[in-house]
Amino acid sequence: MEHRYSPRVLALAATLGWCAAAAAQVPELFKDANPAQGEKLIAEHKCDACHAQKWTNDGKAIYRPGKSITTATQLRSKVDQCNAGVGANLFPEEVLDIAASLNRSFYHFKH
Repeated sequence: MEHRYSPRVLALAATLGWCAAAAAQVPELFKDANPAQGEKLIAEHKCDACHAQKWTNDGKAIYRPGKSITTATQLRSKVDQCNAGVGANLFPEEVLDIAASLNRSFYHFKH
């Protein structure tokens, strides 16, 4: 399984005790995604500010694992809907990066 992690990230992960078993728990859908790039895109496109207009506090209340989004595929689809809805014109790999970032931070789907 090939990941797009830099040698520095891998070295840090090894230092922190991260192992191959943890990497295997990333959904197949996100195996080639770049969650760090997804975080940058979320900030760049001000996703949280948009969510805050519709939800509460800082906009992160929209991320509700186990409610309407119960799979990695549904998560990616929801990011696709947001992309189309606001006209962000993200490329499919950017949508995937954002979904992978949200999965890492909030949803924690393993398959």
